[in-house]
Parts: sequence; C-alpha cells; structure tokens
Amino acid sequence: MTQVPEIESEMPKAYDPAGSEARWFKFWLDGDYFRAERDPDKQPFTVIMPLPNVTGDLHMGHVHFLTPEDVMTRWHRMKGDSALWLPGIDHSGIGAQVVIERQLAAEGLTRHDLGREKFVERMYRWADECRQKITEQEQRVGSSCDWSREKFTLDEGPSLAVRTAFVRLYHKGLLYKGERIVNWCPRCTTSLSDLEVEHQDITGELWYVRYPLTDGSGEYITVATTRPETILGDTAVAVNPKDDRFKHLIGKRVMLPAVDREIPIVADEAVDIEFGTGAVKVTPAHDPVDFEVAQRQGLPLINILNDDATMNENAGPYQGMDRFACREALITDLEKSGQLVKTEPYSHSVGHCDRCQTIIEPIASEQWFIDMKPLAKPALDAVRDGRVKFVPSRFVKVYRNWMENIRDWCISRQLWWGHRIPAWYCDDCPEVTVAIDEPTTCQHCGSGNIRQDPDVLDTWFSSALWTHSTLGWPEDTEDMRYFYPTSVMETGYDIIFLWVARMIMMGLEDVGEVPFHTVYLHGLLRDANGEKMSKVRGNGIDPIEMVDEYGADALRFAVMTGSSPGNDVRLSMEKIELGRNFANKLWNATRFVVRSLDADGDNTTIADHINLPTEDRWILSRLSHAVAGATGLLEDFQLGEALRHVHDFLWGDFCDWYIELAKIRLRSDDPSIPSPVPVLVHALETSLRLLHPYMPFVTEELWQQLRQRLDAGWQPTESITVAAFPEADESAVDDDAERLIESVVDVIRSIRNVRTQHKVDAGRWIEARVHGGDLTTSLAGYSSAIETLARARPVTFHAGPRATGGDDNVLGQVLKETEVVIPMESMVDLDAERK
Repeated sequence: MTQVPEIESEMPKAYDPAGSEARWFKFWLDGDYFRAERDPDKQPFTVIMPLPNVTGDLHMGHVHFLTPEDVMTRWHRMKGDSALWLPGIDHSGIGAQVVIERQLAAEGLTRHDLGREKFVERMYRWADECRQKITEQEQRVGSSCDWSREKFTLDEGPSLAVRTAFVRLYHKGLLYKGERIVNWCPRCTTSLSDLEVEHQDITGELWYVRYPLTDGSGEYITVATTRPETILGDTAVAVNPKDDRFKHLIGKRVMLPAVDREIPIVADEAVDIEFGTGAVKVTPAHDPVDFEVAQRQGLPLINILNDDATMNENAGPYQGMDRFACREALITDLEKSGQLVKTEPYSHSVGHCDRCQTIIEPIASEQWFIDMKPLAKPALDAVRDGRVKFVPSRFVKVYRNWMENIRDWCISRQLWWGHRIPAWYCDDCPEVTVAIDEPTTCQHCGSGNIRQDPDVLDTWFSSALWTHSTLGWPEDTEDMRYFYPTSVMETGYDIIFLWVARMIMMGLEDVGEVPFHTVYLHGLLRDANGEKMSKVRGNGIDPIEMVDEYGADALRFAVMTGSSPGNDVRLSMEKIELGRNFANKLWNATRFVVRSLDADGDNTTIADHINLPTEDRWILSRLSHAVAGATGLLEDFQLGEALRHVHDFLWGDFCDWYIELAKIRLRSDDPSIPSPVPVLVHALETSLRLLHPYMPFVTEELWQQLRQRLDAGWQPTESITVAAFPEADESAVDDDAERLIESVVDVIRSIRNVRTQHKVDAGRWIEARVHGGDLTTSLAGYSSAIETLARARPVTFHAGPRATGGDDNVLGQVLKETEVVIPMESMVDLDAERK
C-alpha cells in the first residue's frame, strides 16, 4: 500500500502549489491510481489521447485538449468505471524531419551527408528526448493517463498495425500506385495530402501572353496565367467548345514561347469562358485540372521542375534556375519578343506547406494512393444512424459534406523518418511484393534481387489506426475486447478530416466497428483579443511557466472556464489569476473548517434534517442542486458550464454566505445552538470531490487536510482521485430553507450595496427596516446575522408593507420577497450635506 504523504500539524496560511502538486502527483503514480483494469463488473470508459508531436515542448494547444480529457477521465474513474486514458506520441514525419534538417543545416550538413541509417538514428535520439520531456510536462498539468500503456507511433505494435492495414487495403484493391497530381513541397521535398496544404489569399499578377499560330497566318491566341514559368511545360491550349470566338482555331497548332515547341489547340468543357481571355494554357504535369484535360485529350505530360523547384532539363535555356527566378527571366524575354500583352493585379488562393510555409507546387508524380470512396460510405452511415455522435451536432453537416466529396488520399511521402512503405520492387520482373514481414525473395518470380520502396507513409495513416493499434490490433487482445470501441474522441474541430474521419473509416475497415461512440470537438484557443494563439503572432502562453507561477489547477481552471463544445475559447492572464484566486479561496475556507474542528467532539455526524438550523438545511439543499446540475452538465458534455456550477456554489453559497453564517454560531456561547462543523465538513468534502476532476491538486491537498484530521474510517479511500463522485441527495432539497436564506442574503447584499454606493465609512453602523411579509418572523431570527454581516444596527422587522409618503429622507430597496428601508440620516450627516 502506498504511503500517504503526511500533512503538517498546522495548516499553512497560504497555499503553495509547487510543493503540493509534485507531492501528490508522485503519490498518484506510486499508488497506481491511474491504471485501468479490465473488470467485467465495471463499465469501461476509454479515451485515446490525440497525439502530441515530437517537435518540441508542450504548448497551450496541448493543454487545451489534455484538460477536458482529464476532466472526463477523472469523473468516470470516480464514478466507478474502468477509466482508460491512453497516452501516446506521434513521430510527426514531416514536422520532426524539418526540425532535424534545420539542426543539420546549422552544422553545415544535410541528411544526405549522414545517410539514411545515421539520419534515422539521430531522429530517434531527438524523438526520445522529446517524448520524455512531453510526458513530464503532461504530468505537470495533472494528466491522469494510464502511463503504463503509453505508445509511440513507431513502436513495434503500432508499426505492425500499419503494415497489416497497408497490406489488407492493397489486396482488397483499395490501395494502388499511380501517377497523379500531388501537392509537392520543395522545401521538405515530399508530397503532401490536400489536408496538409494551407491556402493563403495573396495579391499576385495575371500575365497575358500571345501564342502565335504555326500556319503562317500571323494570327495568335492569347492566354492568361498566374504562373508564367509553367508555360515551359504546356502541351496544349484549350478553349471551351461553346465559345464562338475560338471555334475556327480548334485543331490548329501554336508555337510555345521560349522553347519553340508546337502544341495543339483543343476543345474541352472544363475551360471557364469567363477567366482571362477564355483560352487557357494546358500544363498537365503541374495543374490538377489540366491533368484531367490531358487524360481526356491524350496529351503528354512534361515535368519542368526538379524536387527542389529548380528548373530541369525540360525548361530549355532556363534549366537550373529557381522557379521564381525563371519566372522573372521568362517575363523579361516575353517582353522583348513582344509576346507579353499586359499584366494586371490578381488576387488568388495559393497553397503553402502547413509545416514550413513554403509555396507548394502541383506536380504529376507516381505515388501510393487509397481509394477513399468505398471507405467513406460506411463511415457516413455510422454517423447517419447514430453509432457515432458529434458534440456539437452541427459538425455532422461539415463531416457529411466532406465525406460525400472525398478524393483519393496520397499516402506516400518522400521522407526518411516514418513507417517505411512495405512494398518491394523486383529487378528481374515488373511485379511488386507487398508484405507485412520483410521478404527475402520476390513473391512472383522468386528472385532475391528485391529492394524496398524508399518512401514512408503519411503520418496520418498511422494516426488513423490509433484507436485500435494502441489496444493491440491486429492481435485479438483482451484490451481490444474490453476497451474497444472507445468512448469519446476529444479533439479540435479543425482536424475532423485530417484525423476524425480517417479514424472512423479505418476503424470500420480494420475492426468492423466504429472506433468511438462520441466525438467531442473543442474550438480554437485564442488570446484575450480573440486572435488565434500562434508562435508567428507571438501571443502564445507557455503552459509550464504558468504552472510554475500560478499552479496547474489555475491553468486548468482558465482553460475550462467559459468553454463550450465546438466554440473557440479566449485565454487570458486574468482567467489564470482567477483560477489561482479560487484555489486560494478554497484553501482559506478549508483552513477555517480545520481550525473549527472539535478535538474531542463529533465532527462528521449530521443530525436529522428536520432538526437542523435553517442555514444548514439551506446549504445542504444548495449542495444537492450543485451536484445534480454539474452531473447533468457533465453527462451532456457541457464541461465548462459544469465547472461554473461548482465554482458558483463554492465561492458564493459556501464561502461567502454559509461560512459567514457559521462563524456567528461558532462564536456563540449558547450550548443549545448546534455546532455547524459537521455540515461544514460534509459540504466542503463533497464539494472537493465535485471539483476534483477540474482542479485535482488543490482538492487532493484539502481533502487530505480533512481526512487525516478526522476519524480513520471516515473516508474509505486513501485518495480523492478514487473516491466516489458525489450523488445528489434529493431528500436534502428544501425549498422553504432556500427561500428564507435567499431572502436573508438579499437583505444583507442590498444594505451592503447601499453602503458602497453612498461611500459609508466602514466603521459606521446604519439603520435598516426590513418589511418581510410572511417571512418577517423567520427573518427576525437572523437579525444578528444581518447586523453583523451588513454592519447595520438597529435592524427592525415589520410584517406590513412600507408606508408611502411622509418621510422623503429614506432609501427603499424592493427585493424579491422583502423591502429594505434605510434612513438617510443613519448614513450621512444631513445638516452637513444640506450645507
């Protein structure tokens, strides 16, 4: 059994998050409280962590998903479910390789100087360092994962799953190798999927260029282009067959500028009559629409670019130039030859690599693709029939629209870091061997002269398998049988297509079941001004710095406060400070309760409800409402609103009012007045369990402060993290008690407000007359509390309504159930004011 850290004999005056958080997280780890056991008598609750990348430190984006996932996991653990939050880290193919290549560049090296084997070794060293750092930082913010199950995408288990999925798709005819237009990043020298391209609107130029006919007529056709350097790869000019302006030119030939190559004029309905002149250049190797035109028209493909976007041998005199230098040189030459008609400004969307922000180039390339349409249909059906639910539901429309218009997925990447494609080419026959385990001979001709495809798989391919590869698939493991399908996939709405949709498709394809029942989508994290947080803008907040200064609970509180499913959330230093202040408020409240404990008396037994003072019945009723409200909101995935319920009860009802009312009773010498301590202890302890999923460290600290000072058998568990989540006590609901205490609070608050508005000196007592109707007698029983907490004396109570007219020198406050009248002369010196 794990030794529970001992608390100090005297509770310190101030809360020290730094010391407390390190102590309790170690206690949780040592006690194995986060381990999820397979128990047929328990309901499994499974969350598979979205994967941080091995590209650096933890950032606020990570805390944005770690916090709600931890809230859900801790809540289900306390409910008695077998709660598995499985942590993992992604090798981040392009992103991580870019980091290391930049390091090498600073050393005057390239990956080719190291060679593939040495480069991959260096990548693994970097990844191991990042994994350790990220895990430590995830734990700093309180993540209660089952750390014994932590997975890395390049671990043997997930790697086997990747190879198995690839081979199965290949043999089903859903995975093929073919030449298509792909997004090519010249900086990363690899293909990208459409979802790895970030489109940015830029103001460029539209160049109009004359292509002379070759029939000697002196006639020409003018085309408009935003990328004049691709003229060198043109294989036709296309016009719309319905465009009467060009019908007489269809079938004729023109001379391509700069490289003197003849190309035909063809008719194709893909041409937009309204764009430019209505005639367009066709560059099949560098444009997806042109590629399709070429397929229909039987046109050749001419690639003019090297992998680094310099011009290749097909660029004629411009060979070796950078693509943009070539553009400038070609424009100059076209001006000299008189073929450049005009240039005009033109705004359009240009694709950039989302990793390095380099402008991408569409290039015809032979790559591996997945035929997505057969996978998309069952994934669409799973959402339509409710097997997968989106929270909020409005994102179903976004998901459906994308899935109905899905395109084949390019999954090969020209990198060295990642899952090597399990395909081998034979030097003695044209066949390809695709296998889970590395073959020694060609499966078709038996030759030993085989070589593996040099490319690796898109990182998102392994991520698409994450819900089942982490649980042991393709093996039929006990974890797969118990924890799959998982319960909730919590992630950002910005990666519905990159990840969520692909997980649904691959879960159904590989396992035959949906990978999760609920998709909980959070919004983007923004700064106090509503701007998206990013390194580029310089408006990010370092989460570890915040933990060091304010504590993890304060940061978690700030992230969850005001959050709602699918909506962006603003994070500010003010919110973090509010979280710290809330923790301090709880500390002071608990310190008061601890100091009020009777060393020789019963501090935990509550008398029969009917015999309790009204304020005790009121706080127990309010507590029941808080528990019921928070539980209902948690069940509805309204995590931020549930936190607001708990915060408002603890800060307002418990700390600001019940403790203040309890202080008056504790100061009394009347032995007939029952002690409020058992109710104080019960309400505080229950509230700490209610708050624990959100602020785990301070609640454990304060819960232990109570537990270790009370009877050993008072709490059946040694840690709040496995204590039972509170259940609402419907028998404690007391409308009469709530009505009365609410009226007492209203009276006190109204008098305080008047004092503040009229700047009454804190030491001055003011008079108050309370007209309480049918509550008058009951209110009079709280005259001492009203006097003390409102600093009002005398306070008189009147059953009838206030008499109108006569005395104008009074302030009347009409409240929900009562009316408070305050003579002006009790607040100010009227003669002095008149003068």
